[in-house]
Amino acid sequence: MFHLYDFLIYCFITAYTPGANNLLSMSNAIRLGFCKSVRFNFGILAGFAIVMSVCTAFSATLYSFLPKVKLVMQILGAAYMLYLAWKVWKSSSELSTDGGKEASFLSGMVLQFANPKIYIYVITAMSLYILPVYHSGAALIGFTAILSLIGASGSFVWALFGAAFCKFFSKHTKLVNAVMAFLLVYCAIALFL
Repeated sequence: MFHLYDFLIYCFITAYTPGANNLLSMSNAIRLGFCKSVRFNFGILAGFAIVMSVCTAFSATLYSFLPKVKLVMQILGAAYMLYLAWKVWKSSSELSTDGGKEASFLSGMVLQFANPKIYIYVITAMSLYILPVYHSGAALIGFTAILSLIGASGSFVWALFGAAFCKFFSKHTKLVNAVMAFLLVYCAIALFL
């Protein structure tokens, strides 16, 4: 059975929690303005799509050849979600905007190949939510596009809100982190229900 709500909660929390993409997008928007930072965010989207496609193919191949690996993937996915919950719970509100990073399309795209968060994001989503239910090429392509759009949307939102989002996190850090951590724990538990 496809757990749509659990899948969406996992995707949005992973996409919208602080990470390299989101912090650099916000930093670029604060330094350069939203319009000049858009190139970087489109680079993130392009890189996301490439990495998502490769990881989807890898996950589908692994899943079809080793169906008994499902429990191992569930355990690893749940452990990663619990780790993310712990990191979110313990994270601070200090966001640095002193980066010399250029806001180019290429730098946003290349960042994705060195960002372990998105590899784990897609492999976890594919192996735990999608592959147990959907196997057709069209479904996998569709979910790859959905994962790419949701994943990259976080960087656009962080850039759009820039300093305002930073102020919100500074003001309500404990509450926001507690809610996100709780939702990640819920997603980890729901994998086994």
